[in-house]
Amino acid sequence: MRFSDKTTTMAEAIARIGDGATIMLGGFGVPGTPFELIAELVRQGPRGLTIIKNDANETGMGVDHLLEAGLVKRLVSTHIGLNPRAISLMNEGKLEVEFCAQGIMAERIRAGGAGLSAIITDIGLDTELAVGKQLVEIDGRRGVVETALRADFALLHAETADPFGNLSYAATARNFNPLMAMAADRVIAEAENVGPLGVLAPNQIHTPGPFVDHVVPMAAVTEEYAVVRR
Repeated sequence: MRFSDKTTTMAEAIARIGDGATIMLGGFGVPGTPFELIAELVRQGPRGLTIIKNDANETGMGVDHLLEAGLVKRLVSTHIGLNPRAISLMNEGKLEVEFCAQGIMAERIRAGGAGLSAIITDIGLDTELAVGKQLVEIDGRRGVVETALRADFALLHAETADPFGNLSYAATARNFNPLMAMAADRVIAEAENVGPLGVLAPNQIHTPGPFVDHVVPMAAVTEEYAVVRR
């Protein structure tokens, strides 16, 4: 059996993303965020994007570049408090923001990858997080219907990959990446190291290759990937 070679250039991978796309971005702050793919997305400039990411990064990093370029119409996130630009755009009505509790966001993405339509939770009941959402009662327990999250594309960051798309993440950089790989129609992964088939032992693979469409070898690891020091 021959395994397909999914490696491609960053420009070719991102060129598949058009205006109005919904994009999941892996990462929790810095760890696991695909900064180089985001930079190429800014360079190519598709507009009217919906971005699904745990956070809005900080000024001058990741999502902030997309916001500065005016490419984002809607942001689904757990918090934006570290990004003054995101806060300003939201308050000015230039950016639609949907806030979601962090665990619920992860579960909504997991549900999307599992083919479910929604989950039911009591998190957010009687708060602003439940405004406008369907409420149900099951066996005497009230719950909020949280729709599953899926995307046209997921952009991920891996430490190591092989040409077929098997991915391994470094420590906490795993975070949302494996879930998003299952919940998008097309998955693009940048990798610090790309080795031949067999470079990853079976128990080192966090995302299996069948979930990945394109593997982009990174030319360098820029300063954005470093741990932020204050």
